[in-house]
Parts: sequence; C-alpha cells; structure tokens
Amino acid sequence: MSGFNQQIIDEFRAHGGRVGGMFEGADLVLLTTVGARSGTPRTSPVGYARDGDRILVFGSNAGQDRHPDWYHNLLANPRVTVEVGTETFAAFAVPVRGAERDRLYAEQGARVPAYAAYQEQTVRVIPVVALYRTERDGGRAAAIGDQLVRIHQELRQQLAAVRAGARTGGVDVRQHCLAFCGALHAHHTNEDGAFPGIEERIPELAPVLDRLRREHTTVAGHIRRIQELLATEGDVRADLDRLAAELEEHFAYEEHLLVPALNQLTSVS
Repeated sequence: MSGFNQQIIDEFRAHGGRVGGMFEGADLVLLTTVGARSGTPRTSPVGYARDGDRILVFGSNAGQDRHPDWYHNLLANPRVTVEVGTETFAAFAVPVRGAERDRLYAEQGARVPAYAAYQEQTVRVIPVVALYRTERDGGRAAAIGDQLVRIHQELRQQLAAVRAGARTGGVDVRQHCLAFCGALHAHHTNEDGAFPGIEERIPELAPVLDRLRREHTTVAGHIRRIQELLATEGDVRADLDRLAAELEEHFAYEEHLLVPALNQLTSVS
C-alpha cells in the first residue's frame, strides 16, 4: 500500500489536489502525521469533508478491522499538516466522539455511500477527526483557544444586533434571530463533539468540560423557547436578554479556564 499511496501523493501534488483512477472526483486531503513510534513524518491520502471552518477526516481504512496508522499517530501527537488543493497549513487534530461522531459519519455516508458500506464491513467504530487550522494568513500562529475567542466575539455581535432589532421593531428580527440561534447551536454541537478529545489530552479539564456541557443544555432550552415565541410572533425581548446574560457568563467562564489550556496545547512553533 505504501507504493500505491505514494503514487496518489505524487499525483495530488503534481495536479493541484486532483487525482485520477479509482479516486477521480473524490475529496482527498494529504494528512501528514508524526509516527507514534518512529517520530518520522508520514503522509497519507485521506477522504475529507468540510464542516464550517474545520475539516473532517474519516479513518475508514476501506472497511478493514483496524484503524489506519495515521489515526494512531495523531492520537500520540495531534499536531498535523494538511494539504488541500494547492494549500498547505498546520492543524490540530481532535477526534469527535459519541452522538456528534455518529451524526457526522452518517452525513458523510449519505454524501458518499462507500463510507456507509465501510462501516457495515467492520465492527469497529470508524473514527471521525476534526482538523482545526492553526495558522492565519502569512503563517502566523493562531491557536485553537484564540479561534474560540474569535467565534465567541462573532456570536456576541450577532446577538447584540438581534437584541437591538427586537427593541426597535426591526423587520428582519425573526430571520436574524433564527440565524443566530442556528449558529449558536452549531457552535455548541461542535464543542460537544470535540470535548471528549480535549478531555483525553488534558484530563484535569474534565470538571470544566462537564460544566460547559450542562450550560450548553441550558442554552439550548432558551433557544427552543425563543424559537417557539418566534413561531407565534411572540415578544422575544425578555428571553433574548436572559439568553445574553447567561451566554456572557458561559463565554467568560470558558475563555478564562479553557482558552489558556488550548493555546498551550496547540501553539505552533
């Protein structure tokens, strides 16, 4: 397989991320991990899908009963290099667990039926791994914790705009509110999927992550209440104010205790 993979790698790099043959038209990235035992960089062609700002890769190993070597490597060292198209960048790998893993893999199986077939061929749970970019434009380091703060800031701004529109009777309040609620739900869903991998790397964060999970559930309840009010053209101003207060406390707690640990873990030298 090493010679076969090298042919794919060479073709990928020679043609800007495109390959022919049995993988023609497939969405492939080149994933470079550090060998868990050897310490040597290893590059593997891997199927992927985009999920917002992150890239998802799938450890299908063509339905075999063992995880691919690259998966074992990134568990030992989650700093990886990703080549997609003509772009190369550093990333941090976090395995996605539980219901979020199941949802993401099912979506991939619906897009590419071969993945559904791979899971049927084996009793192992095929891994789904989220790759978080750790470089900004120009190659400057952008740690995962800093990216989390950026996402929080964007959500804060969206919520402030929704609350302002609700106070002034803006005509697009319902649309903007639903968009914000969807973005917040997606963010918390992605976090819930990433938390087990973070906890595995930093066990002492377990109490922090447990509290964040509980708060995600509370926030989801607020979102459902707001969506119900919007469906009946009810007044959402008080509920938006409560959501803003609880969300700010949630973000502040997460940024105080989780961001420094993530930055230390994912810093790029």
